Amino acid sequence: MKRMHVAVNCSNLQKSLDFYKAFFGEEPTKLKDNYAKFELTDPALHFSLNVRPFEKKGVLNHLGFQVNGTEEVLAIGDRLRQVGLLLTDEMDTTCCYAVQDKVWVYDPDGNAWEIFYTKQDSEFESVGEPQDISLCCTPSLHKSAI
Repeated sequence: MKRMHVAVNCSNLQKSLDFYKAFFGEEPTKLKDNYAKFELTDPALHFSLNVRPFEKKGVLNHLGFQVNGTEEVLAIGDRLRQVGLLLTDEMDTTCCYAVQDKVWVYDPDGNAWEIFYTKQDSEFESVGEPQDISLCCTPSLHKSAI
């Protein structure tokens, strides 16, 4: 296989382009009036934006990139802050049956992206109150993020 492909619908191509150019740190490889494509090499990802009507709160839970260590999480988090993307930090958190260090960011249509490093497996889905499990793997969306 060459690279993974992810296609997401967006409501405003320019807003999504501004976000994803900052998030990926790259320019799109193809750009049309209702479409944009990014072909990333590291990680190997073919990512496209499609201007289409859609219902918010769809079946997509979140997207993410697993990295090689906490230092990489912090470095990417710093880069994303420098380009003005709102982040949520979760260091040493137990989520999805793993202990992880991660940062979260949301695109203009509310799609959650995590950059994470898995430190170790856990027997627990989440640590905390039972109601915290509903937030596991997607922190609550900050209203200014969309």
